[in-house]
Amino acid sequence: MKAKNILSIFLFLIIISNYSCQTKQEEPKRPNILFAISDDQSFAHTSFAGCNFIETPAFDRVASEGIYFNNCLAGSPGCAPSRSTIVTGRYHWQNEQSGQHGSSWLKKYIPFIDLLDANGYVTGRTGKGVSPFRYARSEADSIWRKTDAGGIMHSTIQYKRGSAEDERTAGGIGAYNYFENFKFFMDSVKADKPFFFWYGANEPHRRFEQDSWKRNNKNLADVEVEGFFPDHEIVRGDILDYAVEIEWFDLHLQRMLTYLEEIGELENTIVIVTADNGMAFPRAKANGYEYGVHVPFAVRFPKDFPGGRIVDDPVSFADLAPTILELTGTSTEGMLQISGKSILKTLRSSKQGVVDPEKKYIFSGRERHSSSRYLNWGYPQRMIRSQEYLLTWNMKPERWPAGAPQRIVAGTTDELWPMYGIKEDGKHESSWAFTDIDGAPTKSYIIENMNDEKVKPFFDLALGKRPEFEMFNIKEDPFCLNNLIGNADFTDIEKEMKAVLLEELKKSEDPRIVGSDKEVFDSYIRYSQMREFPKPVGVE
Repeated sequence: MKAKNILSIFLFLIIISNYSCQTKQEEPKRPNILFAISDDQSFAHTSFAGCNFIETPAFDRVASEGIYFNNCLAGSPGCAPSRSTIVTGRYHWQNEQSGQHGSSWLKKYIPFIDLLDANGYVTGRTGKGVSPFRYARSEADSIWRKTDAGGIMHSTIQYKRGSAEDERTAGGIGAYNYFENFKFFMDSVKADKPFFFWYGANEPHRRFEQDSWKRNNKNLADVEVEGFFPDHEIVRGDILDYAVEIEWFDLHLQRMLTYLEEIGELENTIVIVTADNGMAFPRAKANGYEYGVHVPFAVRFPKDFPGGRIVDDPVSFADLAPTILELTGTSTEGMLQISGKSILKTLRSSKQGVVDPEKKYIFSGRERHSSSRYLNWGYPQRMIRSQEYLLTWNMKPERWPAGAPQRIVAGTTDELWPMYGIKEDGKHESSWAFTDIDGAPTKSYIIENMNDEKVKPFFDLALGKRPEFEMFNIKEDPFCLNNLIGNADFTDIEKEMKAVLLEELKKSEDPRIVGSDKEVFDSYIRYSQMREFPKPVGVE
């Protein structure tokens, strides 16, 4: 009897053990996430989108095998506030200093990446994270976050200038070897856990090496010049130099995809590819227009997301954090209230075109970009966008949108550089005027030739003051040239978009609308280069 009992117990343990092993085997592997983000790239500039002077095979693969979103709106037309929106799921105007360019990151704004860490994911980063921000430099900075909100860099493998391994295609390309840093992470850090990896290229951020296109098999005749630029070979060459750097970003992404495929991880990896804001050209980056806030966006995960689809639903950067948290089964506990909405149902749908008809509008905004105006003032804008229309509220239309046209000479109190930054020889010095636009051959060409009747309209578009409200039919007018405000045929659309925008700003407690200090954004410290500008006429 005793032997029978022992045998029964032994058989029971075997059954339980087999069941336990079977259960473990049946548990699905949690998905990895590769998040790739370029720096300053507009929506139109991938070969998938039809651009014929850029080749982006890696992006094209993600888009064709996954889901390509036609209407993705960056959190802001500038890098720091836009990236702030990505990791917090909140509009930049909700994040105080931590939503402004070149300011500080407060500890209370916890990025979703921290929650992934706590939920068993191994996280890492290469290149540009959530910046430029000032992070804590000592224990005395008790209210500031200590590490980059985009994650930790586990290695800093770099190209060495002039070495045989230096394969960089242009002088403006940064030193980080993104792929080798990713490979180090996969080989030495990840172990057997799911991973989240942030690939943040510094390209195609300026400055570019001028005329790098000439040794990269580019052709001026292939360029499709945007309607807000003059069509000149200087401008065409500038655009091609930009294209060279986009291709560098894509090259390293392609190597990452190939490596994941080789080690058998690609099919269990969600690949997300986007850009933080639009191209660093006049009337694009740092502007609430289509080429400033509309960015490329594609997601690939064939085992769960039906691929080969193009989706027209508007998607906001505020939607990314809640989507990733839901995908990974990670609680939002610890984060401040999220404003975005998960798009997981859209990703798992098999539909194309409009998948969620209830999602009609998305939102973006900007405050301060560079140090470009008197007392470091910004140029506040709020944007609302649908599939067809973009409405921009220029909240301080009396200010210069691209920065003041004249700057005080450093070290003096009243000595001014020449108006528009034009030197005696007629050449433009970019750091002397309109400094919300990065220094660029296109910018200089427009300013140096502003008295040419063919160029003057582009000078006014890029640098002139603007009305309080602007609205564009972005399907028919993607260059945002024909302002529909006041057009009787669009009165109902204008009223609706203004009302919905105001409602969202109130709901999200935008200090510009509901705050006790509506100018608080201009008071935040900028921890980067500062310039002095003359007091505007009429300011007391």
